Amino acid sequence: MARWQPDARGRLEAAAFELFRERGFEEATVADIATRAGVDKRTFYRLFGDKREALFSGSGQLEEILVKAVVETDAAPFEAVVAAFRRAAEEIFADRLERVRMRQSIIQSSPELQERELRKTGALVAAVTVALRAKGLDESTATLATESGVTVFRVAYARWVAPDSDASLADLITEVATELRAVTSAPGRR
Repeated sequence: MARWQPDARGRLEAAAFELFRERGFEEATVADIATRAGVDKRTFYRLFGDKREALFSGSGQLEEILVKAVVETDAAPFEAVVAAFRRAAEEIFADRLERVRMRQSIIQSSPELQERELRKTGALVAAVTVALRAKGLDESTATLATESGVTVFRVAYARWVAPDSDASLADLITEVATELRAVTSAPGRR
C-alpha cells in the first residue's frame, strides 16, 4: 500500500462513483472501490457501512441544512420547508447538475439503490417533521407541510435532472411550489 494520502472518504466516494458508472452497481465490489481509492477494505468499512453508502453519504449534510433552515425561519410551515429545500439547492446542488444526473442514472439502474434512496428520503421527512414539531406545530400540520415540501422538491428535482433542463434547482423549487399553491387553491372544475 502506498504512503498515506489525505481525504480517504472523498477518494472512496469518487472511486465508487466511477466504478458504478463503469461496471454497474452490482458488479463493483468494495475491494475494487478500496483499491481504486488507494486504501484497504478495512478503511472503507471504517468510513462506510456498505458500498451503497458511498453513493448516499451526502444525505447527512442535506438533513442538517434542511433542519437548520426550518428551525431558523419564521415562515408558515409549508413555506419554511420550501425555503429549506431552496437553501439546500443553493448550498449543495448548485453547479453539480452533470454529476447529479450521473448519480441519478446509477440509482435508477438498481432496485437496491432505489430502495435506499426511498429510505433516505423517509429519514429526511422524519427529521424535518420533528423540526417543525419542535417549533410547536401539531403532528398533522408538521406532516402535511413536510410531505408537501418534499413533493415539491421531488418534482423540481426530476425536472432539473431531465436531459433538456437548464434552470437552476432553486428556481424549479420555487416554480413547482407556485404550481402546488395554484392546484390547492383553484376552485373545483366540473
